[in-house]
Amino acid sequence: MNRALNVVRLQLINRQTFVWIPLIILFGSLAISLLIYGIIQSSGARGVMISGGVQAPLWYFGVIGAQALTRTFPFSQAMSITRRDFFIGTLLTAVLTAGLLAVVFVVGGLIEQATNGYGMNGWFFYLPWVWEAGPLAAGVAYFALAMLAFVIGFWAATVFKRFGSLVTVVTLVGVGLVAVAVAWLVTATRSWPAVVDTVVTLGAFGLAVCGILVTLVLATSSFATLRRAVP
Repeated sequence: MNRALNVVRLQLINRQTFVWIPLIILFGSLAISLLIYGIIQSSGARGVMISGGVQAPLWYFGVIGAQALTRTFPFSQAMSITRRDFFIGTLLTAVLTAGLLAVVFVVGGLIEQATNGYGMNGWFFYLPWVWEAGPLAAGVAYFALAMLAFVIGFWAATVFKRFGSLVTVVTLVGVGLVAVAVAWLVTATRSWPAVVDTVVTLGAFGLAVCGILVTLVLATSSFATLRRAVP
């Protein structure tokens, strides 16, 4: 465990990657959204304004997941850190960073509720459907999304390290084709109402739990691939 914690310290040496850039992306997106809200309100338009900009750091989390392997894994092997310790330490680093973003998300949502959307009825962190089970459930949902994005990037990078670019591209295309096939099957069987009902029934917290389960499956697959990957 001590070696895994050393990996956490190794990863966090570059706080810019794991901390500052995600926060800059998040608050930069917030600033842009507030400016847009102000422009819309100054034009005389009224009504609820909701931005999807809160998802911006999640895309970068996928990049961080890939970089955590491609940039740090070879160095960790040169330091004689086991692959198991590297894997555990890297995921612990992701947990810490995703937890930080989840806290920021919840605090931002509480501020928006207290100020009625910054006095403009403009919402960035607070999304009613995500918050319907309370702030804790909303934080869990955001944490789950951040971890899923990170592990997807990490998983793709392990496939690249183990099998090369050709297999990685073929795998990603295959995943895309499977997704399209599932969408076609749901459409052909006219099952979209049932899918929507299931999503509504699960709610944001239920979907977050499902996301955590998918994250665990991908993480397990990543570790199995990492054990044979070449640094």
